[in-house]
Amino acid sequence: MDHAQFRSRSLFLPNADTLVLSDLHVGRSEASDVAFPLGERRDLVERLEARVAETDPSTVVFAGDVLHRFGTVTDRSRETVSELASACRDAGSEVVFVRGNHDAMLDSIREDVRDAYVVGDEPRTVVCHGHAEPPLDAELYVVGHDHPAIEIEGQRRPCFLHAPAGYREADVLMLPAFSRLAAGVEINGARAADLQSPLIGDLGSARPIVYDDGTDDALTFPPLSSFRRML
Repeated sequence: MDHAQFRSRSLFLPNADTLVLSDLHVGRSEASDVAFPLGERRDLVERLEARVAETDPSTVVFAGDVLHRFGTVTDRSRETVSELASACRDAGSEVVFVRGNHDAMLDSIREDVRDAYVVGDEPRTVVCHGHAEPPLDAELYVVGHDHPAIEIEGQRRPCFLHAPAGYREADVLMLPAFSRLAAGVEINGARAADLQSPLIGDLGSARPIVYDDGTDDALTFPPLSSFRRML
């Protein structure tokens, strides 16, 4: 994955000068009885600003499930989405919204929502949410949707999943949820059938990648079929 730089819960594609993050689930805190100490908006905006400052991208792509609620969008959620977009624009980055399965109401607050977005030519890279068959052909699909996580030495960590030739001979790179309120799928003992995305048919051949915030390093592990025996 020489053409990708892993960041905290996000991905930078240097060849396309593009930062990609998925599954923000704005409004998740409003739908929960559990209070989030920092506040959802502050947490999302501050971490987004940090990732943009680190990478200085020309484009930021939100790869679906920007919203949490399916059928309604509150004023507070509208304001949070607006602040997220403003944080990118204020840094000089274009903003692209890709539709996820939770985003039925996203069109009511954004006029520029897409089903997929092409971000690079070498390899041809398509960002889509990953909940449905992609509408465009690619050599690499960057997706979200399942919020993968892995438990290592008793600690649960969000992770990326890299599945070589995972979908119709194209590579698939699944991102962890940018939201820290999304539980996700623990992949330690999971099989492909436990994932909702149709883009990863063989989970055993997928490699988990964990970004270590403490060292700013991305740790790439063996394919799950062999790595499970070490866990």
